[in-house]
Amino acid sequence: MSADLPDRATVDLLAELPLADLMARAAARRDAYHGDTVTYSRKVFIPLTHLCRDVCHYCTFAEPPKKGEAAFLSPEQVLEIARKGAAAGCNEALFTLGDKPELRYRAAREALERLGHATTLDYLHAMAELVWRETGLLPHLNPGLMDLDDLKRLRQVSVSMGIMLEGTAPSLMERGKPHFGSPDKDPALRIACMDAAGEAQVPFTSGILIGIGETRAERLDALFALRDLNDRHGHLQEVIIQNFRAKPGTKMVNAPEPDLDELCWTIAMARLLFAPEMHVQAPPNLSPGVLPRLIGAGIDDWGGVSPVTPDFVNPEAPWPHLEKLRLETALGGKRLAQRLPVYPEHMEDADRWLEPAFHKAVLDRTDGQGLVRDDAWSPGEHDAIPDLPAMRPSGTLKPVIDRALAGERLDPEEIVRLFRARDADFVAVVQAADSLRQRVSGDRVSYVVTRNINYTNVCYFKCQFCAFSKGKLSENLRGRPYDIGLDEIRRRVREAWDRGATEVCMQGGIHPDYTGQTYLDILDAVHEAAPEMHVHAFSPLEVAQGAATLDLPVADFLQRLKEHGLGTLPGTAAEILDEEVRATLCPDKLRTDQWLDVMRDAHATGFRTTATIMFGHIDHYRHWARHLLSIRDLQAETGGFTEFVPLPFVHMEAPIYLKGRARKGPTFREAVLMHAVPRLVFNGLIDNIQTSWVKMGPAGVRACLAAGANDLGGTLMNETITRAAGAAHGEEMPPHMMEELIRQSGRTVRQRTTTYETAPESRTQRSRQAAPLEDVVNTPATRYDRDQRPTRLVRPGLEAGLREISGGD
Repeated sequence: MSADLPDRATVDLLAELPLADLMARAAARRDAYHGDTVTYSRKVFIPLTHLCRDVCHYCTFAEPPKKGEAAFLSPEQVLEIARKGAAAGCNEALFTLGDKPELRYRAAREALERLGHATTLDYLHAMAELVWRETGLLPHLNPGLMDLDDLKRLRQVSVSMGIMLEGTAPSLMERGKPHFGSPDKDPALRIACMDAAGEAQVPFTSGILIGIGETRAERLDALFALRDLNDRHGHLQEVIIQNFRAKPGTKMVNAPEPDLDELCWTIAMARLLFAPEMHVQAPPNLSPGVLPRLIGAGIDDWGGVSPVTPDFVNPEAPWPHLEKLRLETALGGKRLAQRLPVYPEHMEDADRWLEPAFHKAVLDRTDGQGLVRDDAWSPGEHDAIPDLPAMRPSGTLKPVIDRALAGERLDPEEIVRLFRARDADFVAVVQAADSLRQRVSGDRVSYVVTRNINYTNVCYFKCQFCAFSKGKLSENLRGRPYDIGLDEIRRRVREAWDRGATEVCMQGGIHPDYTGQTYLDILDAVHEAAPEMHVHAFSPLEVAQGAATLDLPVADFLQRLKEHGLGTLPGTAAEILDEEVRATLCPDKLRTDQWLDVMRDAHATGFRTTATIMFGHIDHYRHWARHLLSIRDLQAETGGFTEFVPLPFVHMEAPIYLKGRARKGPTFREAVLMHAVPRLVFNGLIDNIQTSWVKMGPAGVRACLAAGANDLGGTLMNETITRAAGAAHGEEMPPHMMEELIRQSGRTVRQRTTTYETAPESRTQRSRQAAPLEDVVNTPATRYDRDQRPTRLVRPGLEAGLREISGGD
């Protein structure tokens, strides 16, 4: 949590501001962190029991035992409700129940005994586990007071829990007051429960109930108590400001309800009292018709909304229809987005906050913002694409877009805002990028006839995303380990030349037997086979490893590569240029500064290179922003990048996904934006944005060509890396198919060279008359010859980290 927290004296001064000023400050604080998004959770409400030992004077949920009625829902009834929720697209199963009814009612004890459980919390554990196992819904539990052992046990079967503090005023427990006769509403006990929840590392929900006899100062006392708890543990996900509603049949049926100004004042004070990242919620069904006003007071979340079940706690207040909620949210100047019961901030540190059993389910359902995925598309998996928004663009992002169109360097926060674009904002970003593409590149879409040659899939690096490399632990993935010889490389190069190729693109795993001389020998073999073939080869990792094995500075090794005929370098091995991500994704690979240094040296040596990003796994929008700015800043310095290539993460066979530790690639919205946003960010510096037909598929390519992309990359001939990851799209897209795809997009065709000159007509004609490919020969990798193996394996990332720890050079 942020350190930007006002003390009590400051809060008391804020409390005296005119309401309009107070709300304006609260809204600005909210917007600075949460932007234009207001979230909700699509839930199904499971009232496990209405029995409760407490007798709150405003409550209609709690009921005494009734003859002929079951004290608890049966497992069959629980599953019936849960399955209806799952069928309606819910993600959350909200279990609400009375507090320990067995301590008051014999009927509860007897019912639990028949169900085979000693306590209500035992039965709750069993039902939460049942719902999770049978439906996949994520349980959120509101069972009342719990001790540390209860919390630790229930944490195993839920992703979040909650208990309303309601208030801290002792007077609320006095005779004639709302909590008289309700021992579980003792504020000290509830605070102790929440303290234990923090110790148990449970993502937790709490809040206050206003208008039940407390003063404004006492509301602030309660909010400070919640803030103190969160300062200790960081476990509070949201603070709910719930307004009292008088209900027929209760002792408070005639009690006055707080008016809208009181509700808005309390929301605004909560927003200003807590750090900006705290989520502040108000239930939408308790304030019908005035939701834009609540947005103006500083809320950023509506809580759970069910398309299936009523609000059993407030049955007189039906949930708003989701479309109506979306419209009212828009009237408040915000966009409605669905979240899970565990918020993005706690999901991001899942090892701390979630049981391992829930990791994969949470990641599978969320996007790079931590919100619920808005489509079922994944890179390389589907031919069909989801519908994109078709509406008038908004003006919300116009200041940011205008700065990009003027060629200014955007701040990381501004780039994050572009990636968060949805609905009309998405349309605005895409249209701006497409307009800029038209201005820079016109209607021409280029591609290059190339052959990919991946000379080995043996690799001693342990990149968690890679399904291509083969070692002792990865032979279960697609294909067996291979290491092709120079003769096969020459044959493939000659065949590519005969088929009209102007380029061979060559990369591979980092084989433990490879040295810098290996790469020089490969270059010599290519030029023996086809002297005029352009060689686009060797990632920055291969360059760094090759240099280290020859005890050469990287710049000197690059010069050797140039002398042996290397033409350009691919900007792969970049993945995400941010150490937060690389520490998990590829810890032994080049670090961000090392990757940039190799590229800087390559540009200084006279090489042009590409730049890439591989996104949609464990990364988030802030990482994407930092990556783009690292590329932009180096390009401003060297001018050496020819193009930027977004590479959506293909998850199907990736080890990190199979272990349940990564998302299943970007959503389609995110994939399209990763073409549009770089077009804007790189304006005036990198003119070419490439889209990958292997990962996006033909329909996805057409969408990206309308979002800033102007290049389709290569025909490939033999694409193996993406196929190894599980992609369904083919290994080759020959020129006639490339050109048909471009024309279907309403663009004109240009076959190019690696460096974006127009391909010679003789090559173009040859490529259109290409014979079918012969079968490739992937020579099985033999056991490594330890006498020939390098004395050490180069692991730049780990070695740099060790130097930092030891303080060495």
